[in-house]
Amino acid sequence: QVQLVESGGGLVQPGGSLRLSCVASGVTLDYYAIGWFRQVPGKAREGVSCMSGSDSAYYAQSVKDRFTMSRDSAKNAVYLQMDDLKAEDTAVYYCAEGPITRAASVCDPIKYEYWGQGTQVTVSS
Repeated sequence: QVQLVESGGGLVQPGGSLRLSCVASGVTLDYYAIGWFRQVPGKAREGVSCMSGSDSAYYAQSVKDRFTMSRDSAKNAVYLQMDDLKAEDTAVYYCAEGPITRAASVCDPIKYEYWGQGTQVTVSS
């Protein structure tokens, strides 16, 4: 049984940083696609950063140069370091896992099978 558990969300001021964690059980993340997504009420879920197998991480244009995705194989975990946070980054953040996928669609939510419960990130002064 695959389980993904996110942590690390919270309230931060604009310009601040947060580090999200996603620990997996029941699956070895190295052999799958793993992604970070976010959603605000009334809007579709958005791919933030995703990686498939050993490929380099993909980043949405809105977070490029501010967010960094990394993976710790020994801990079977992935992380999202978020720097220079902006009010528009406010959302519920989810990690998700799915089968290896082509780079062109690596951050398409429909490609992912298992989802964590989400963690709230609020950027506000």
